[in-house]
Amino acid sequence: MNKFALSVKSLTKVYKQNKKKLTNVKALNNINLNVNRGEVFGLLGPNGAGKTTFLNILAGTVIKTQGKVEVWGFDLDKNPRQVRASIGIVPQEVNLDAFFSPKKLLDLQAGLYGIKKKERITDLILNIVSLKDQADTYSRSLSGGMKRRLLIAKAMVHQPPILVLDEPTAGVDVELRNNLWKNIKELNNQGVTIILTTHYIYEAQEMCDRIAILNKGNLIALESTESLLNKIETKKVKFKVEKIEKNLNLKLGKVNFELGENNCIFASFNKNTLRIEELLDYLKQKQLKIIDIITDDGDLEDVFVQLIKR
Repeated sequence: MNKFALSVKSLTKVYKQNKKKLTNVKALNNINLNVNRGEVFGLLGPNGAGKTTFLNILAGTVIKTQGKVEVWGFDLDKNPRQVRASIGIVPQEVNLDAFFSPKKLLDLQAGLYGIKKKERITDLILNIVSLKDQADTYSRSLSGGMKRRLLIAKAMVHQPPILVLDEPTAGVDVELRNNLWKNIKELNNQGVTIILTTHYIYEAQEMCDRIAILNKGNLIALESTESLLNKIETKKVKFKVEKIEKNLNLKLGKVNFELGENNCIFASFNKNTLRIEELLDYLKQKQLKIIDIITDDGDLEDVFVQLIKR
């Protein structure tokens, strides 16, 4: 049995020229990646990077130009029905019938997949996404967070082993966002493989086991979240000192110093070329009495910006 939830080899998508566009647009360029079963996999990239095209190919709404895609061991070209049964797509846009209740919507979705009434797990799914109490409420009356959870529920009616979430927390407030991630984590704990895109980099850092970064149709990074964080070169340190003299002049190699309010000194430097102990010794030589130190080793957003700029 194929150990990968998703296997992509040499995936390329070229949008042909038309009367308005004189040149072909290569949305995806020779993408190779695997998603392990049971992991939370993040797909990141700026606007126009190719994320939407990638997801649309998985959903079957965009035809790839070349390459091979396998979903849960099924070939996208040879076994489209099995692929469709193995994956649940949660779109970014909230598009629900305003006068249907969650229970009715899930039953209709199950019918589209040919699931017999006695085999449906509508109540169980509503309980998983915390919508059991709203089962018979018109969807127009649901909050933004509830509607997002209902989209996840719709994608789960056929019990797919893979859930693909496109910007699942876009436009949702902090409290609802946390509740949504709690639901997603519970699904993952039950063995569901999660593939997600998000513009909230900190979410990817908190949620994802591994991350792929796309830029201009190219795969520029594919590593564990921990490995990506280790790529951060810049370290930032905030020093609280007893007193800063007006004529203080700080200069140490390529360290960038900034003097702030309340006797604070901010320093940023390449952690591969300078140790913080050297910086401390330098400040002591300047007769500065250090009261407090706060260090910032950066986060995934720093890595993202660093890679995109290359």
